[in-house]
Amino acid sequence: MADLLPRSGTRRRSLRDLLRNGRPVLAPGCHDALSARLVAQVGFDVVYMGGFATTASLLGRPDVGLLGGSEMIDNARRIVQTVELPVIADADTGYGNPLNVIRTVCEYERAGVAAIHLEDQVSPKRCGHMTGKRVIPTAEMLAKVRAAVAARDDPEFVLIARTDALAVEGVEAAIDRACRYADAGADVLWVEAPTTEAELERIAVRLEGHTVLLNWLEQGRTPPIGIERIRELGFALVLFPIGSVLAMVAGLREYLQCLRAHGTPVGCLERLPSFEQFNAVVGLGEVEALGQRFRSGEPVAED
Repeated sequence: MADLLPRSGTRRRSLRDLLRNGRPVLAPGCHDALSARLVAQVGFDVVYMGGFATTASLLGRPDVGLLGGSEMIDNARRIVQTVELPVIADADTGYGNPLNVIRTVCEYERAGVAAIHLEDQVSPKRCGHMTGKRVIPTAEMLAKVRAAVAARDDPEFVLIARTDALAVEGVEAAIDRACRYADAGADVLWVEAPTTEAELERIAVRLEGHTVLLNWLEQGRTPPIGIERIRELGFALVLFPIGSVLAMVAGLREYLQCLRAHGTPVGCLERLPSFEQFNAVVGLGEVEALGQRFRSGEPVAED
């Protein structure tokens, strides 16, 4: 439960330590608190909450800027309260100008996330692997990055700067933007949606010495390179942002098709967790232990 979890600062320091010493850090995506619990239970060190998966989960709609900052932050807060892992969260374009970015950073910090990323798309943004993207001038994004750096209260809070300029201006221009975002104070750099392994290698070579993120978007435009190649190129952080919603769609569709075809789900029950197994996943035992600890009229044992 939230009151027994590590403080946000501890998780932020943990993320920074991982980025320095645990490369590459693998961050599976989640779309809600339940999927975040599964990421933690499998044994990952970090969890990622992206706009694509959050929009699909909350609205059943595509990632084209339909969710506002408050909705994203609410989802992040629930995830932070559910898992002990550092949570990296999508902050889209910062939801406006540098003043809006300041509020976005403050609210995400209060929600307890360990890191956010800001991108240089025109608002309303689009998923980075969609066509039709547009980017703001570099100077406008630099102002947002500087505002984010100034706004954070905890120096351990990690700021990730993402550029979507590759699809609009080419790989060299995108790399140049990323370098300038680093000069403005970004901790981690992200060049979104390279489409060839040569572009991936160019990004890795040109940004050597920086902490660089790879967005390994499942079924996306970027080549699906293996972990050894990722390690060889030196990417520090790897996001797997939409696997949770893709897997949910595949699994739920199979269940519903079975139910529709046969009138009951008897034919697919063996592929589902048992009632007891599911209760274990959602932490029934720990909730009942807390209830027992704080039963009315009984003394509370000191830790």
